Amino acid sequence: MNRPGAAPVARAAVDRAAAERDDPELPDRARSDARSRVIVVHGAVAARAAGDSPRLHVVGPGDVPDGAEWGFLGRSAEGDAVLVAAFDPDAAAPIDPPGGWAGPRDIAAELEPDEADTLIVAVSLGRWLTGHRFCPACGGRAILRQAGWARRCEACGREHFPRNDPAVIVAITDPDRRRLLLGANAAWGGRMHSTFAGFVEAGESLETAIHREMREEAGVRLSSLRYQGSQPWPYPHSLMLGFEATAIDPDDAHADGTEILTLRWFTRAEIAAAFDRRGDVRLPGRASIAHRLIRTWLEEGDV
Repeated sequence: MNRPGAAPVARAAVDRAAAERDDPELPDRARSDARSRVIVVHGAVAARAAGDSPRLHVVGPGDVPDGAEWGFLGRSAEGDAVLVAAFDPDAAAPIDPPGGWAGPRDIAAELEPDEADTLIVAVSLGRWLTGHRFCPACGGRAILRQAGWARRCEACGREHFPRNDPAVIVAITDPDRRRLLLGANAAWGGRMHSTFAGFVEAGESLETAIHREMREEAGVRLSSLRYQGSQPWPYPHSLMLGFEATAIDPDDAHADGTEILTLRWFTRAEIAAAFDRRGDVRLPGRASIAHRLIRTWLEEGDV
């Protein structure tokens, strides 16, 4: 249950207050403070408040059952500590939130920007807190430090930090920018068309990763790489770096048949129709950077 009078994290930016993480007493002090606000995470989903408009369900520290892994997310605009209480995904749901459970894929697009950011950070950190309790080098128990943002192995002394794997995601246009190349990914059973993405490999620059991935998945050589923006995405623990690029020869485009089942060039009229749910082409949801890349290209020209 929400504490009476507790203000939600929604619509109030969370200052990460990273300098406070060096204080070893911070987690206990924040958990004992009735003003602290807690986002409860169960695997990749968070507690949702009741109502037609999606909002996070915020509770007090005393409302969280035993068994959570705790992390300090920062401070609200009012100066209150904002915490995540993370529970294993295979354990029973720790609470019964009034609006059920939802993850970034479900509600991030409907939340206020500050609250969507809080949700993504809470899920990202929460999944690391529950999934990395032991040292990957020696198997020893890794105890939490830095208010939940680091672990130190009790056996070998190695320090470990939350994973954040860079991935590139690219909107490919033809030389005239009149058409956009999208592919149907095998992971979605070919039911959705989207931009092309792939992880950056060790020792690889973003530019090299883009040229390699787009050549592998879509068969095209590129020019005019243009950075568009980024998005943290906790599936599994990615930082999506968005670009737009131009296909040198549009006729070279072909699906690899493994990751990308089919691909095709779309006009702006076709993309507009798909966004309006006219026809059978499905596009990424509004919570994703893929949606933003496609929408940006669509709105730069005439339909």
